[in-house]
Amino acid sequence: MDSSKYKSLIKAEATRLGFIGCGVAKAQFLESEAPRLESWLSNGMQGQMGYMDNYFDLRLDPSKLVPGAKSVVSLLYNYYTEEKQLADAPKISKYARGRDYHKVVKAKLKKLLQFIHSTIGDVQGRAFVDSAPVLERAWAVRSGLGWVGKNAQVISPKQGSFFFLAELIIDLELPPDPPFATDHCGTCTACMDACPTQAIVKPNVVDGSRCISYLTIELKEAIPRAFKGKMDGWAFGCDVCQDVCPWNRFSNPHTEPDFTRPELLQMTKADWNELTEEVFDKVFDGSPLKRPDYDNILRNLRFLEE
Repeated sequence: MDSSKYKSLIKAEATRLGFIGCGVAKAQFLESEAPRLESWLSNGMQGQMGYMDNYFDLRLDPSKLVPGAKSVVSLLYNYYTEEKQLADAPKISKYARGRDYHKVVKAKLKKLLQFIHSTIGDVQGRAFVDSAPVLERAWAVRSGLGWVGKNAQVISPKQGSFFFLAELIIDLELPPDPPFATDHCGTCTACMDACPTQAIVKPNVVDGSRCISYLTIELKEAIPRAFKGKMDGWAFGCDVCQDVCPWNRFSNPHTEPDFTRPELLQMTKADWNELTEEVFDKVFDGSPLKRPDYDNILRNLRFLEE
């Protein structure tokens, strides 16, 4: 069986597993991304995300993550939902309203890797879901899945941007897909205009230290007073730049049961403000909200009320 048929089999299995996009790029050093990453870091846009300073070479060279790497298989997993929280409740980003996506998507990737082993043979590789030094947006573009919009999110012309990015780096050589060569944002600046904290400092560049997602999740200290009145009601994450993006009119609701947590959607403002650690641990077991922990969730809620 030739490599083109291998690629077709992998893509078909990815679709069967629920991925809404799958593309292949040649595993090679990301030369053009190196200066952009270096500039972003040197300007301190990572804030307190110190881990972003680590493993610079690994982020740019897939062969340092998987010896002998030949291909990067990039995948998209939908999390868009039309379900709404109660109107007065503190806002929780769409991606965080169910089970931790790292576990859900990683399990799918492992099944895809098992399929490759059983169907093709002794293929070495690793699965990644936003948890290792991989420049996933660069690989998605190189795999032909979309372009990086002004809000620094990968946008698919067919799917919008409400999806998780994931990768398999493998030592199997597959025919690469044509990279996505065009930017369809045009003159639109909806995301830049709508960002509550002006975190999108120029097209395609987000100052992470100003982003509401960073302030409510990654920041371990008190939220700076400079952001008082600018949080737009967000207690965990932020969807503003995606909600206003015209391309998300093409988003379709996900069908992943693990991404739905009805009890969260039913919580009132009073429920949130009276949240005890016991209730937090019960309601949000296995949830992304456990990442900043109970105390930081309380910090976020209090900051919105002050």
